[in-house]
Amino acid sequence: MIQFRNKQYLCASEVAWELVSGKWKILILSHLANRTFRFSELLRLMPGVNHKMLTEQLRELERDGLVSRNVYPVIPPKVEYNLTEHGLRLFPILKQLCDFGADYIDSFSEDRSPADDKRT
Repeated sequence: MIQFRNKQYLCASEVAWELVSGKWKILILSHLANRTFRFSELLRLMPGVNHKMLTEQLRELERDGLVSRNVYPVIPPKVEYNLTEHGLRLFPILKQLCDFGADYIDSFSEDRSPADDKRT
């Protein structure tokens, strides 16, 4: 058992999974791997996410040390988000996960599912 932040985990991969679990977190991290974004830019890049959900996901990523939030003292307020060192270290792993997903999808035609392969 691993004790981390007042929780018990069976293995370290559970901790890693918890860091990126959330409907929008992997997409947010993927966008931020390319460059720094303002909140409104991220909102436009992700159709389907609402203001509240993006705020929550960004706050969790910031709390977990994967994303940094930079506030500039100007009017109107300017806030930018970018990956921290931990976020940058995580990105190649997320890229591999994405590549696996794409390869997995490509390995099956529309009229075949993974279960169909088990039957042959």
